[in-house]
Amino acid sequence: MPEIVIESLFNRKISSTERDRKVIDLIHENGIDWMHACGKKGRCTTCKMILKSGAENLSPPSDREQHFRKLGRLKANERLTCQALLKAGEIRIKIGEQNKFPHLEYSD
Repeated sequence: MPEIVIESLFNRKISSTERDRKVIDLIHENGIDWMHACGKKGRCTTCKMILKSGAENLSPPSDREQHFRKLGRLKANERLTCQALLKAGEIRIKIGEQNKFPHLEYSD
C-alpha cells in the first residue's frame, strides 16, 4: 500500500489504496497545507520535498525536475511533489525551511 510519512509534521502518515498518484494531491486530500505557487504545473520549486527514504517507490524524475536539477534548484535528494508519482511502498519526506508555512507547527 502506498504511504507517505511526513517527518517534519510529527511523522504524519498518509495511506492510499491507489498507486500512481501525485504526492501533492495525496497530501492536499488529507487536509495538509503544502506550498505550490505555480498551481502544480512544475514551473517552480515551491512544492519540493526532501526525500529521506523510499526513492524507489516514486516515478523517475520528470523533465521538469531534471530541468531544475540542471539549474541547481533541486538537489539529488529533492523532488517536486507536483511531479513525483507514488508507485507503491513508503516514502519518508521532510519540508525545507524555505517552504514552511508560518501558520503550521513543525516538528524539526
